[in-house]
Amino acid sequence: MNLTRIKGIILRHLFLFKHSWERVSDSFYWPAMDIVLWGLTSLYIQKSQNQVSGLVMVFLTGLIFWQVVWRGQYELTVNLLEELWNQNMVNVFCSPLKLSEWVTGMIGLGFIKMLGSLIFAIVLTLILYTVNLFSFGWLLIPFLILLLMSGWWVGLLVSGAIVRFGRQIQTLAWAGVFILAPFSAIYYPVSALPFWAQIIARMTPISYIFEGMRKVVQSGKIPIFEFLLSFILNLVYLVISVIVFRQAFAKSKELGLSRLDD
Repeated sequence: MNLTRIKGIILRHLFLFKHSWERVSDSFYWPAMDIVLWGLTSLYIQKSQNQVSGLVMVFLTGLIFWQVVWRGQYELTVNLLEELWNQNMVNVFCSPLKLSEWVTGMIGLGFIKMLGSLIFAIVLTLILYTVNLFSFGWLLIPFLILLLMSGWWVGLLVSGAIVRFGRQIQTLAWAGVFILAPFSAIYYPVSALPFWAQIIARMTPISYIFEGMRKVVQSGKIPIFEFLLSFILNLVYLVISVIVFRQAFAKSKELGLSRLDD
């Protein structure tokens, strides 16, 4: 075996690592997210012990609800990347198709896929753990609407960044929404976060959805306050994300959409 050739292979991939966000996120971003998210969850469980009712229901519902947010963002960003990978961006937008129609189509596709995944997850949870998420009744509707709204505005912001800067930041299509995960109070209350993180969580509409979910599970009360705050914040961020995406697309169109296919 030739050590020089082995060294050459190692150096080649280290140089690629330096210029690849995908490799950086695989090595540092995802481990950091796991440590923060599950570390906070473990601390919450340790402190609460038997004081919090319905922990299994809370965790499984949190897991399934988070998939709704992720699906809302994923369909927008990854389907945009599909057009770039297939070098089809120019063809799509040289047609009579409007930008708003493309976005609406992707949102519709995401909703259909989300619905299928959600029903499957709820049934699987019922079979494996005898936890019935249909017990939320009509409250599932506002929960799902708010979760999807959150996924949409994150998806539009990430799509805007990809349209503007190209595929070199495509890792955001998978990692983007997870930046908000530690502040979204998926498995633990906002009060379990450090003070500075609580401030960020209070500005995150997703956190109010999960706080509302815990209120329903643990007390049976309708989380009107949480629904209202989440809706207002989601609406504000959705408007901002639409503006950002349209401006990013317009700028990219000015520079030439064909550059995104390279």
